[in-house]
Amino acid sequence: MQSLEISVRLHTDPDSIKNNSKDYGNLGQEIPSAVLYPSSINDIITVIKFANNLSTPFTIAARGSGHSVRGQASARGGVVVDMKSLRIITGNGVKISRNPDSLGFYADVRGEQRWIDILFATLEHGLAPVSWTDYLHLTVGGTLSNGGISGQSFLHGPQISNVLEMDVITGKGELMTCSKHTNSELFYAVLGGLGQFGVITRARIVLEKAPSRAKWVRLIYSDFSKFTQDQEHLISIANGPNYVEGSLITNHSSPNNWRSSFYSPSHQSKIFSLSRHTQGLLYSLELVKYYDHDHDLNAIDQELESLLKELNYIPGFMFKKDVSFVDFLSRVGSRDSTQSTEEEKIEAHPWLNLFVPKSRVSDFYTGVLLNIVHRCNLISGPILFYPLSRKKWEDRMSAVTPDEDIFYALGLLHTSYMSNESEIFDKVNDEIMEFCEEGGIEVKQYLPHYKSRKDWIKHFGPKWSVFQEMKMKFDPKMILSPGQRIFNLV
Repeated sequence: MQSLEISVRLHTDPDSIKNNSKDYGNLGQEIPSAVLYPSSINDIITVIKFANNLSTPFTIAARGSGHSVRGQASARGGVVVDMKSLRIITGNGVKISRNPDSLGFYADVRGEQRWIDILFATLEHGLAPVSWTDYLHLTVGGTLSNGGISGQSFLHGPQISNVLEMDVITGKGELMTCSKHTNSELFYAVLGGLGQFGVITRARIVLEKAPSRAKWVRLIYSDFSKFTQDQEHLISIANGPNYVEGSLITNHSSPNNWRSSFYSPSHQSKIFSLSRHTQGLLYSLELVKYYDHDHDLNAIDQELESLLKELNYIPGFMFKKDVSFVDFLSRVGSRDSTQSTEEEKIEAHPWLNLFVPKSRVSDFYTGVLLNIVHRCNLISGPILFYPLSRKKWEDRMSAVTPDEDIFYALGLLHTSYMSNESEIFDKVNDEIMEFCEEGGIEVKQYLPHYKSRKDWIKHFGPKWSVFQEMKMKFDPKMILSPGQRIFNLV
């Protein structure tokens, strides 16, 4: 009977296939043979077990909101599991409990749930997760399979560092509960594991008391060294900001973009006027200080003022806002890939995300940001560049970072509108990677995309042997997440 139910939910109609053949990147098609719309996790277990029992198993990829950019959640010729159908059927229930070990709280959330929904559900109890991505319309399973980073990560670590427990369906079709103390091999493998070991169906997330307001500041720099030094200073001090995120402003990457419309028209004009005197390249340091309604506003303002006094931004180029906690976190609006506007349907997003070791930031600035990114005078979209602290990352997790205490996250969030533009951006991306390779700059891709086993082995470095061992233990028939092209090279 259950197999019959699965066959009913395995859709092969043209709309289902089309909607699950592309992702937010819009850079190509990976056409599955069928799409599973599960009504429960048992449906997912059944289809994975069915694949395992075949002499030639088909591949399976869990797809959340479809926000990967290089086909990572695809399954060419296999089955895509549309996880959001679980959200539609079961709703957005979040269970909140007190943590007896720490006297704090946690939330049990499902893998298909979006962080924006978790935010509103936990705020009803005066609580919230501590680590976020800039864009909240991503699923729990998606971000925990990669890392989940933003300007809070220097303080609280990535989202994968704030998980207490998970339920995971392995590549064998076994539903397992895992944590640091129970099935710990699976727990650490899945966190940042690119979907290779299992489908996350539940995660227990750390919560703290939620603030109500945010003092939101952006500072403009023309000197890259001062820009990076001030960011490193801010992430190192006690009682500092709650959020630090730097970005570049170029002629093709305006102060306002889809990440937020922070600046007023007059402020934008002022910044553009300045950029004409700096070869069209400026740097923006964004910082946030949270507070509550019951805090002394004068004291909060004084704390912020003392922080700003220590910084070396351009005088007269400090811009402030006072917004609600929710408004700050949800500043990047919904861009649901299944409800795209006509313009978004023709957009492509050949993104490149890198972790850059602090010791080589100066070389990276000259060779990449100046001589490649700025010189090509083409970049369209946000360019992020901000520091992270390695001590906030658990080394047993599958996620990979440079082997230095401080490293920078670079996000080249390109948007292209013409068919040949994506190829041009990818050539820029390739040039960046070649420069780093030739210069011995040991960058690591975040949201990685490689085309050869050799590149994957180099990416994981010392973690490769364990990563391979865990694959054989939890998905020995190489069924899960073929779109990552780690063990299913095309």
